[in-house]
Amino acid sequence: MNECSHVSLLPHPEPAPLSPSCLECDAAGSHPVQLRLCLACGHVGCCDSSPFQHATGHFKETGHEVMRSFEPGQSWRWCFADGSIV
Repeated sequence: MNECSHVSLLPHPEPAPLSPSCLECDAAGSHPVQLRLCLACGHVGCCDSSPFQHATGHFKETGHEVMRSFEPGQSWRWCFADGSIV
């Protein structure tokens, strides 16, 4: 894993999830493949294997760089800005 400058800017503790699933997928009648939690604000979005890629869309709209897997038993984090696991 890499360390990036964006990780040090994250709130501690991490924000609570704003929803149990991807609300954008729910609204569109789509099923998210895997969920991602924005570590800046708590937005829950679907991964890039999902049809609408809401987690990436959230980054593009907000500039929130770091997310983590929101799947049970997974804790890896990804920095969109650096394009790497952190």
